[in-house]
Amino acid sequence: MVSRSESAAATRRALLDAARELLNEGGPQRVTLREVGARADVSRGAAYRHFADKESLLAAVGAESWDRITRRLAALRPLPSDDGAAVLRAAVDTVIAVAVAEPEVYRMMFTVPARNPEDTVRAAARAQVEFLRIVGGVVGDEHAHLYGAMLLTSAHGIASMGASDHLSADMWQTTPDSVLAALVGMIARED
Repeated sequence: MVSRSESAAATRRALLDAARELLNEGGPQRVTLREVGARADVSRGAAYRHFADKESLLAAVGAESWDRITRRLAALRPLPSDDGAAVLRAAVDTVIAVAVAEPEVYRMMFTVPARNPEDTVRAAARAQVEFLRIVGGVVGDEHAHLYGAMLLTSAHGIASMGASDHLSADMWQTTPDSVLAALVGMIARED
């Protein structure tokens, strides 16, 4: 027998999965609580019981994406003998993978909701802590924030410019991958 809390958790999970699918299919304008409920195959009012409004639902999708990144970053436990550039690259690739695979979800991760932004901010902060742990393991804790910020802002720009084809090989005579490899290599040598 399924408990009430297990049933509620399963419904919430189905709603978040449905919202993520709809977001990836057509952006935020494609997501409505009614359509999410229908896609999740739950009762008409279920989405409204779990989320105050569309913004709350989309914020939950963004926060959950940050938490997924956090879990992946936490699994990266570099050893002193590891190649620093490879470890940094794996951490950055963890973030960029969302931008490439789910660009609309990625955009939502960087959209702080006007109401109740706490969950999104806390989720992003958890990912930042894990990212800084990795960067600090390569360049030292005293430089982790500077180089971590350089890596993440560059990764964000590379992902955005790559997605819009503004970082094309024709224009820049390089690729997003080459730009990222060069940046990671420079930072890894700073240790």
